[in-house]
Amino acid sequence: MGLEIERKFLVKNDSWKKEVSNSFSLKQGYLSSNPDRTVRIRITEQSAFLTIKSKSQGISRQEFEYTIPLNEAKELLLLCEKPIIEKIRYLVKIESHTWEIDVFEGENKGLTIAEIELSDENEEFEIHAWIGKEVSDDSRYFNSNLIACPFNSWEK
Repeated sequence: MGLEIERKFLVKNDSWKKEVSNSFSLKQGYLSSNPDRTVRIRITEQSAFLTIKSKSQGISRQEFEYTIPLNEAKELLLLCEKPIIEKIRYLVKIESHTWEIDVFEGENKGLTIAEIELSDENEEFEIHAWIGKEVSDDSRYFNSNLIACPFNSWEK
């Protein structure tokens, strides 16, 4: 069993872009977006994964992730709840951490979230100038909720 400890933040400017070490496109869909357990299919250009996550307890939850054949993942994506989440993921390595900055496309265009995975809920890390408000506890920003209520449908 894996344990995911993750914090999420809105991104307030583009100054992170000069620190990007890698980027790739993602498509992900949910076979189950039930808050008690999510089942996700994620596809990149070259690989695919089936991920099962438990309900969050604070910023932690159980996570099980398995590599699956890309052709099967594409078929499974057709069975997923709509809309499919589309985003570009940028990796920014700072000290011992790698930040994942997701720039959403499609029905969630305009949303940019920075995530950091930690080894302990109390682990300290540096907050950079491009990091905005923390949204770790705001379920609206969970990818599984962005299919039911896409960012572009929110009242601004």
